[in-house]
Amino acid sequence: MKSVSISGSLRENVGKRDAKEQRAKGMVPCVAYGGAQQYQFVVPEKQFKDLLYTPEVKYVELDIAGTKMNAIVQDSQFHPITDKLLHVDFLEVIDGKPIIIDIPVLITGTSPGVLRGGKLSKKVRKIKVKGELQFIPEHVSVDISNLEINDSLKVSDLQINHLTIMEHPGKLLVSVVSTRNVEQTQEEA
Repeated sequence: MKSVSISGSLRENVGKRDAKEQRAKGMVPCVAYGGAQQYQFVVPEKQFKDLLYTPEVKYVELDIAGTKMNAIVQDSQFHPITDKLLHVDFLEVIDGKPIIIDIPVLITGTSPGVLRGGKLSKKVRKIKVKGELQFIPEHVSVDISNLEINDSLKVSDLQINHLTIMEHPGKLLVSVVSTRNVEQTQEEA
């Protein structure tokens, strides 16, 4: 899994007034928890470009006033109208302790059902997994090269080493559905 380095400075004051002042300066109020101590700090908004505005899953190497730790984004809050980043929660990653994170699903291969006129329907963009940071991949590959028309792949068809999938086993990942053109050609045949 890729990492992003973010450095911030501790907040001297906390509260709504201070948070508004920090946002006016182009800073984002943040909190890091999950370890021995909780940290409240601010980070320049530009540093979140490679972390939040990408489909990839990354962990963060945080540097808060000289204190270094690995973390993942637990939650991020955006303004409902302007879509400006308001707040970010980080969960500190502790070695040997599993974390729960969403991983993107990447479709690979070419389906024979799609080549014959079926339509590929991707039902899920990300799946939730639980495991230690060193075992979490950048994405989960789903091979569709064996899917015919009206076939599908479910979560139970996935096998990821060292990770527990936190989704329902019957949840659909991808399917090849019949289209009107395929139905007409089958009737003609």
